[in-house]
Amino acid sequence: MKILIIHGPNLNMLGKREPDIYGDTTLKEIDTALAAKAKELGVEVTSFQSNSEGDIVSAIQDAMTNFDGIVINPGAYTHTSVAIRDAILSSGLPVVEAHISNVYKREDFRQKSFVSAVALGVISGFGINSYFLGLSGLVEHLKNN
Repeated sequence: MKILIIHGPNLNMLGKREPDIYGDTTLKEIDTALAAKAKELGVEVTSFQSNSEGDIVSAIQDAMTNFDGIVINPGAYTHTSVAIRDAILSSGLPVVEAHISNVYKREDFRQKSFVSAVALGVISGFGINSYFLGLSGLVEHLKNN
């Protein structure tokens, strides 16, 4: 089983960017920990990060032939990208939306997601553990379906 992890814009700045909200763990550290968690779960993960909406759309489209599911933190594109939403819907792949912060405790504009309606589930507010919870939930779903 192969899972694609997609990190959206500005997530390459984790560890430096607003540590009071996002913590001090770097994206590389998250990806290393996700690979270890995937090994525990008996699956493979590939991580991808882009600040470009088009690159994320292409990654989702390409995933259709190479992956069984996606865990995505669309970052700011969560609240703005119909293109990412449509790519997820078109892919037919199960997708879990993950957010480090609790978006419902933040600004009003962060509380609307274009992705949630086409996602299998949403994990928000558990720090970097949101990724691990999302991965575990997705793998469990795939094993049972």
